[in-house]
Amino acid sequence: MKVNTKYEIIVGLEVHIQLSTNSKAYCSDANLYGQEPNSCISPISAGYPGTLPKVNKSVIKSAIKLGLALNCNITEYNLYARKNYFYPDLPKGYQITQDKTPICTGGNLEITIPKIGKKNISITRIHMEEDAGKSIHDLDPFHSLIDLNRAGVPLLEIVSEPEIRSSEEAYQYLHEVRKLVRYLEISNGNMEEGSLRCDANISVRLIGEVELRNRVEVKNINSLKNVMKAIDLEAARQIECYENNQTVDQETRNYNATNNTTTVLRSKEDAHDYRYFPEPDIPPLIISESFISDVKSTMPKLPKDRIEQYKTEYQLSDYDAKILTDEKELSDLFEKIIQNSKSYKTVANLIMGVVKSFLNENSISVNNLNIEPQFIAEIASMIDQNQISHIVVSQKLFPELVKENISPIKIVKKNGWLQEDDTQLIEKYISDVIAEYPDKVEAYKNGKTNLIGLFMGEIMKKTKGKFNPKLINKLLQNKLMK
Repeated sequence: MKVNTKYEIIVGLEVHIQLSTNSKAYCSDANLYGQEPNSCISPISAGYPGTLPKVNKSVIKSAIKLGLALNCNITEYNLYARKNYFYPDLPKGYQITQDKTPICTGGNLEITIPKIGKKNISITRIHMEEDAGKSIHDLDPFHSLIDLNRAGVPLLEIVSEPEIRSSEEAYQYLHEVRKLVRYLEISNGNMEEGSLRCDANISVRLIGEVELRNRVEVKNINSLKNVMKAIDLEAARQIECYENNQTVDQETRNYNATNNTTTVLRSKEDAHDYRYFPEPDIPPLIISESFISDVKSTMPKLPKDRIEQYKTEYQLSDYDAKILTDEKELSDLFEKIIQNSKSYKTVANLIMGVVKSFLNENSISVNNLNIEPQFIAEIASMIDQNQISHIVVSQKLFPELVKENISPIKIVKKNGWLQEDDTQLIEKYISDVIAEYPDKVEAYKNGKTNLIGLFMGEIMKKTKGKFNPKLINKLLQNKLMK
């Protein structure tokens, strides 16, 4: 979206996180994704009269973990509430949620905006609730089908303050939320599965205005990139309305990612429209300080803690530390490898280079990488000792290691890939290549120093990567300047 110097965008996000508990929020039905329709239900999740809900303790623990990670205050006295609404795929006809006493309040999330810097986004609240089932409209031309497997699945909803000022900030906020829930291991955060969903409350106002104008809630946003598109689209629509002396109604709109459009769903509800009242079948929940301490003791190192450790203890750059911690699985792999190696920078380079390239090219996750961490530590040691080059690692050793999963030293010795430092032999190859390109040598001496790559490439072909590239480069430059 083009930067508008007249208006500013005001965004608050409501993020729904589907928890990875074994069972649902208020009954023992299995919480599993991708099962046969209506196979994970019971009289309780199906809303039969006379059934009673029971609180899932794992949901409470997950909420506290997230609240602590976001610097929130944990509410001691919690009441559950009924949210009455037309839910065609929630059989009870109401949602068990929290209204007046959300389990977490306050807090903040730090984001980093490229080329701008860090910013804290304040958190209003986190509350526990349950998901609705799923209505399916495209399998039968005459009927809508209902799958209740998702009905009753536990959710945490994070509500931010309206402090987000661009679609880029919204993207970074969601990226950090997803990273956080994955580190805490409370959700897989997969938007394509609906494990993380986002509604955006968007308004615009003239720069310098203090009062907020009418906001529009945009729903059904199913990816990080689509969050950016939806915000920019809605902001542009509102600006156009104001520029044409039209009003912006407070309403809820549906985002269509296929054609990048929004359509009106309904007028925006206020809290009284939901007719909240205390849930009579669940007693108040009292959370003690000792319970919070017990939960806190089980929390893993968070991304910001790992970044600090990687920079101070392992002497990695800020860039390297952030890349390594961006995905928990990648960071976990790094931690396992360095149990067998002190070559922190070399290990980081291997993970960010050859490992990530292999994973991306083969569309597999880190958890499906069939290589022992100590073998990657061995490769780092061989590189540091100039026994093997990065080129041989990426083009030969790593693909072979994936197939065999045996000690890389054995693979290197078996295939004759050990790097040699025979200075006399290297100088012979250098002389041969220089003799083949006399005009290029002259051009190099006249200032075209980027031709060093041509000479290096030819030498590496002739030596088949058996010699130390750093030594070759040093000897080559000395030869060319004579």
